[in-house]
This record gives sequence, C-alpha cells and structure tokens, in this order.
Amino acid sequence: MKRSVSTWQMGGFVFTGVLGTLLHFLFDWTGGSGVAALFSAVNESIWEHMKLLYYPMLAFAFIEYSKWGKDCPQFWCVKLVGMLVGLVVIPVIYYTYTGILGVSADWFNIAIFFLAAGMAFYLETKLFEKQHAYCISPDKAFVLFCLLGVAFTVLTFATPQIPFFQDPLTGTYGFQK
Repeated sequence: MKRSVSTWQMGGFVFTGVLGTLLHFLFDWTGGSGVAALFSAVNESIWEHMKLLYYPMLAFAFIEYSKWGKDCPQFWCVKLVGMLVGLVVIPVIYYTYTGILGVSADWFNIAIFFLAAGMAFYLETKLFEKQHAYCISPDKAFVLFCLLGVAFTVLTFATPQIPFFQDPLTGTYGFQK
C-alpha cells in the first residue's frame, strides 16, 4: 500500500461524492434505460437515493481491495460496517428532519448524502487504523456487502408499495417504463 489508509479513504469519499452525484442524473440522461436503473436513482425516493451511496462505495471498495485490501484480513468486514452506517444515516436524518419540519429541502437532502458518505468513510478509516475489528467472517461480510446490491436491484424493479420506496414528487414506485 503506497498511500496511507486515510488518503485512500479521502479518495473514496471524493469518488463516492462525484459518482453518486452523476448517478443521480444518469437514469434521466439515458432516457429511462433499464440498464441505468440498475445503478442510478430512478426516482426521488429515499430507497433510490441510498443506491447513490451504495454503488460508488462498492466500486471504490473493489478498487481499494485490488490495491491494498487483500493484505487486510478485516477489509470486507470494515467495508460492510461503513456501508451499513452510511445507508442507515440517510433515512434516519431524512425522516427525522422532515418529520420535525414537515418539509423536505433539496439542498439538505444533498447534504445528507455527503454527510452519510463522510461518516461511512470516517468510520472505515478509524476501523482500518485500529487494525482490529470484530468480524464474523470476511467472506460472509463480502457476501452480505454484495447482497445489498441484489436487494437494491430487485427492489428497484419489484418495488414494495410503501412510502420508503415512493417518489414524493410523483407518487410512483421504482422503475417505471
């Protein structure tokens, strides 16, 4: 590993911020492509916005793993914890503030995304630096990390009809062709 963990993690935060922002618009840019729907937000629901964090963090995790993660036995455990924290932060803050204020502000929703990414990468950095994180099994952590992607894909195309998955602007759910 030629760079420090904190440098890699800062790069991951920037990578996730840029790619997540681009993925927010990708579905519309492609005219509603089913392929783009796999990775990008297909509507303004909280669920779809969580994909904007997941897929860039997944991509960066694979980059990190190829460069230095193979030498870190707890790599996928740490990545899973960071991912889960980031994914929980988004709906918790969103539903807390909209529940209190009764309104949603686009600028604040954007800030939530960056805050969640920042918290995820910060936690990962601390866990990597500690070099000892509790882990059931790195292989199981990797599988769980990837299963989240399966859930995002399946629930984009077979979307439950509950508010968590509903676009607050259009009232629609998931991928609509």
